[in-house]
Amino acid sequence: MRHRYSILFFPLHVIVDFLSLNTAFLGAYWMKFQTLEAVSQAPYASLWGLFNIIWLIEILLVKPYIYPRQLFKSGHLIRQLLLLTFVHVAVIAVCWVAIQGYYYSREHLLITYLLFLFFGGAFRVGGVLFLKEYRARGYNNRRYIIAGYGKLANTIRGFYDTHPEMGFHFCGYFDESTPENAEFLQGGYENLLEYTRTNRVDCVYCCMPYMNNERLKAVVDNAEVFDYQVKILVDFRGFLARSTSIEYHDVLPVLNLSSELIFDFQVNIFKRSFDIIFSLLALGLGLPLFIIIAAITRLTSDGPIFYAQERIGQGGKPFKIYKFRSMYIDAEKSGPVLSGGLLDNRITPWGRFMRKTRLDEIPQFYNVLIGDMSVVGPRPERQYFIDQIVEIAPEYRSLLSVKPGITSIGQIKYGYAASIDEMVQRLRYDLLYPKRRSFLFDMWIIAQTLRVMAQGRGK
Repeated sequence: MRHRYSILFFPLHVIVDFLSLNTAFLGAYWMKFQTLEAVSQAPYASLWGLFNIIWLIEILLVKPYIYPRQLFKSGHLIRQLLLLTFVHVAVIAVCWVAIQGYYYSREHLLITYLLFLFFGGAFRVGGVLFLKEYRARGYNNRRYIIAGYGKLANTIRGFYDTHPEMGFHFCGYFDESTPENAEFLQGGYENLLEYTRTNRVDCVYCCMPYMNNERLKAVVDNAEVFDYQVKILVDFRGFLARSTSIEYHDVLPVLNLSSELIFDFQVNIFKRSFDIIFSLLALGLGLPLFIIIAAITRLTSDGPIFYAQERIGQGGKPFKIYKFRSMYIDAEKSGPVLSGGLLDNRITPWGRFMRKTRLDEIPQFYNVLIGDMSVVGPRPERQYFIDQIVEIAPEYRSLLSVKPGITSIGQIKYGYAASIDEMVQRLRYDLLYPKRRSFLFDMWIIAQTLRVMAQGRGK
């Protein structure tokens, strides 16, 4: 395959690592014993040879110097070096115990590995920086085209345009010509194969939403003939679930996108137990305060003390959420309207104070007790607004896989939303919760919520 990796890169990497290993061994020996005269004699000559043999076997088995350009990053290379060194240390330790080589200096071994990690790490970081600059200047580039024109095609091109250090040079889009895309195309599908041959294209990205299987098969069947790679792009954005897996039905791979949450003890039992205990304590210990809040709510404006509204919970199930009323009655007589923030003239003066301190949310501990909500979780919304959010951010549906909560990351970082766009912005924070939820994370969110309440910074 043309330009799969630079022809000199593999032997250079091997040579430098062996030089680093041997330099580290000799340097450590000199630092420990202040001489190199006996290093080529028993018993250290055997250890020196063993060092090289083990490293050679690792290279042959693991093939650590062959990877795509997307993984040619300092962090990845350093982690790989650490893993290889760890394996090397483990094998040397086993051999040391097997031959009872307690006469070898442990200090020498430690210094050897520290020096080797320094030399090997410096070479990798330096190599990455050099190649990034070299490729950004237009050298050592890999030429690619995109079959199928649309948003997905623009996304992959945008990625490489913003990462010139990867060395990918865009050569054009290929698709059926229409009045909308004609000006952006290099040619049609009938020109694609000839173009790859005459222009020595290295990679063809095939966007599945825009091309059928027959055209894809033609691109794949000719890959070896015209010497290019084929990469298939499938648009999973908006419905890729929290967890995915590949199932094989005989030889047919099936991508499972079902959101199967791991209902373990911590999530099912421990979290629910915590919700019940915390809610009982909050309602029991805070009862005198709740009575005062209820009285002030009743005396400062006409209307009921509590406000009930239908929200959508886990699995899309509707439920009634309860709050201390913070708005004047009939605030939504003309239909569902988002709050315009603390300056919204539908909010009572006392309601503004409750919203800033989040006291209006306290009755929701009753929702937690009956199982509609959790103490911590993404904020529940009304179906009317969910339908609008999903049009902009389809990934919102993933939040319905977990129980909604009284407080969330979005509430802490963003607060109340006054428009659909703001709801989408708050969503970016709440999307973190299903992936990171844990008892400690819940405790952190609760602590941050108490801080916001104490400071009166609720938006």
